[in-house]
Amino acid sequence: MSIVQNYDDFVARLLQAGFSMGGGNDDGIFAVVNWGWNAIPPAETKVAWHTENPELDPWEWRVRVLVEREDIAYAKLFFGKSGFITKEWYTNFLAARRDGVAFEDAYDDGTISHTAKRIYDVVIEYGVLPVHDIKVLGGFPKEKEFKSQFDKALTELQMKMYLTMCSTERKCSRKGLEHGWPSTVFCTVDSFFGEEVIQQAAKLGQTQAADAIRKQILRLNPNANDKKIKKFIFG
Repeated sequence: MSIVQNYDDFVARLLQAGFSMGGGNDDGIFAVVNWGWNAIPPAETKVAWHTENPELDPWEWRVRVLVEREDIAYAKLFFGKSGFITKEWYTNFLAARRDGVAFEDAYDDGTISHTAKRIYDVVIEYGVLPVHDIKVLGGFPKEKEFKSQFDKALTELQMKMYLTMCSTERKCSRKGLEHGWPSTVFCTVDSFFGEEVIQQAAKLGQTQAADAIRKQILRLNPNANDKKIKKFIFG
């Protein structure tokens, strides 16, 4: 693939690839934008991180695809880091990661933490929620030592593909005025792409889905490391 020149280039290449790391390719699998925020962009493009230009800033694109499109998911999906998966490939990752196991069954089996269940239950009860409301409605402590536990559980839910990012939202004062930095907004994967995607994933075997992803990774990057490929697929 040629170097990405703008947002439209990024979307076109992502749809072609099916998935991508979100912030460069430090883990050696694949990224549509393969230079991170702390790297110098290639000379042949004007794309650069944290310029706040919606056409040229990859940091802006993560929200644009969620707001403007219905066929791309973005969350912490790979190696505990951000990434994109198109709707076409999402069923394969769902089948590989969840293998048809419902959330409550995963929790009963001990593969979901108690903190993650508390977060998930809040989102199920209230629907689409920004992080700051999840913390309040879930009664999570404000003390610093609990923040790491909360963040870890939220990443766990994204990596296991039970929650996904929907958009961003700023806090509102009692007078209805927005303030502060935007918070990430989450919803369930089931509501994000709809029941059809869940049903399609259930028809795929875990091995079949993983093999399809592996083959696509090697098309995109023939030099990808086997151990990292496995971790990329299964989380």
